[in-house]
Parts: sequence; C-alpha cells; structure tokens
Amino acid sequence: MFAGFRATGLQLDDTTIFARVGGTGPPLLLLHGFPETHLMWRDTAAALAPHFTVVAADLRGYGQSSCPVSSADHSPYAKRAMAGDMVQLMQQLGFEQFMVAGHDRGGRVAYRLALDHPDEISRLAVLDVIPTAAAWDRADARLALAFWPWSLLAQPEPLPERLIGAAPDAIVDSAIVQWGSPAEIFSAQVRNAYVEALRDPVHVHAICEEYRAAATIDREHDALDQANGRRIECPLLALWSSEGGLEKWYAGEGGPLAIWRKWADRVEGGPVTGGHFFPEEHPRQTAAALSKFFDDNRGNDP
Repeated sequence: MFAGFRATGLQLDDTTIFARVGGTGPPLLLLHGFPETHLMWRDTAAALAPHFTVVAADLRGYGQSSCPVSSADHSPYAKRAMAGDMVQLMQQLGFEQFMVAGHDRGGRVAYRLALDHPDEISRLAVLDVIPTAAAWDRADARLALAFWPWSLLAQPEPLPERLIGAAPDAIVDSAIVQWGSPAEIFSAQVRNAYVEALRDPVHVHAICEEYRAAATIDREHDALDQANGRRIECPLLALWSSEGGLEKWYAGEGGPLAIWRKWADRVEGGPVTGGHFFPEEHPRQTAAALSKFFDDNRGNDP
C-alpha cells in the first residue's frame, strides 16, 4: 500500500499529524472518514499520483496522528481545529494553496477548510456528506438508525468509549456491512488496521470528542456562517453513494446538490456507484471523477 509514498509525522502547534506524501503535480489533500484512517485512500491515491502531489493525512485523534487534550466544549475536536491542522500540515510541506477532497468526517473538515481558509483552498470535493448543521437540522429516525455514530458517539463519556473499546471489531464490521459496501473489498490487512486503530483508549476518546463536537460546536459554527451569509468561494464537487441515504432522504428538496448550493455558488456532482465506502469500493472511478474535476477547473476561476 502507498508504494512510492513517503511517510511523515509533522509536529504542529498542539498536535502531531501523520501523512503519506507522493506523486507529482499540484497539491491535493485527501481526508478520511470513520472508522477509517488515511489507508482508505490507498488505491485512489495511487491512481491520482501521476497527476497530483497527493497528501493523505490522518485527522487529529485518528490513526497515527496524536490526540490533544479536549475541553468541556469539545473545541479541540471541532472541524475548525482540525482544518487548522491541515493548513499547518500543508504549509510545512511547502504548499500555501492546495485542493482538498474529504470523505465522511474528512468531508466535514474539508468544507470547514474552504470556509475558514478561502485563500488556501482552490477547489473542494466532498464525498457522501452534506454540511453538518444541515444534516442535524434534517435528522430523523432514518439518520439515527443508519448512521448510528452520529448519536451514539456523541453521548457523554464514558459510555461510547467503553462500548467501542469492548468490541472494536464489531464497530468496524457493522459500519462496513450496514453502510452498503461489500466486506470483501476490505482486505484482512486493511480491516485489521481499522480495528487496531480503535483499540487505543486515547484515540477512541478523541474520536468520540470529534462526534460530540459535530453535535454541538460544529453546528454553532455552521449556523453562524449561514446567518452571516458566509459561503464557500471555490468550486465544489459533491459525490455521494447511489445506494445510500443521501440519494433518498433529501430528494424532496432537490437532493445533496440543492443543499450544497445553499453554502456555495459553484457546485457540481451527483451520485456514484457503490456504498458509503465507494472510494475503497471503486477507487479508480473515484480517482477519475476527482481528477476530472480538479483538472477541468484548473485555471477557470473568475
């Protein structure tokens, strides 16, 4: 995995971020979701590397990145803090401006990057997400049952920490099966890596804090942006699973593209084949869609 990529761990202001870097061309940051790590991009990154300098990073609290001490308001695990990490990471790697693609939790960090750091983000791709506040505002039994980490992991400690710590393999296996991607796309090596990442109590607590932030302070940040008319300035690509909730739940209001157009002016995209983990299920197709968006839009900004 990640042949030709170098591994690096960079010390930032209050955390250490692990990343793999490889390829040639304009910088492209890839951000993972739950219960994954940067390993989710292993095949997509290889397909993108001939055209882009690819940086696949572990978010703070995940994988091989470190876990800053949290606080009562969960702000150390707000997407704003996680986005700040990525700006520092890319700057240390020599990139003042870059493109970013994020899946699941990484998609939430990615659009926060575009909102908080518009000069640094030239293009944005969000995979199988709508904005956090928009998702909570529309939350119903379908979201609560289908994407159970939203409510379960946001519960006060130590309940979710103890549940994950007691059965990390069940957490990973349930996510894979319930979210619509065939289990066979995850090799034993990759599946075990995801399970091992959930065996460390410190990382498990950090991940729960990230979900608690999404239920509280992240929503506040989103709501304030909407109230102030703050929008995503760069072109935005939204892709989502043709078999998942995003394809069905929001059809009555125009689907995910209509929701994202409340946040950004230049939005394109659509449903793609596969379940929630479609970047792992169909990495070449995912890489092709990302490459086309980033290449076609290069130099076309007004």
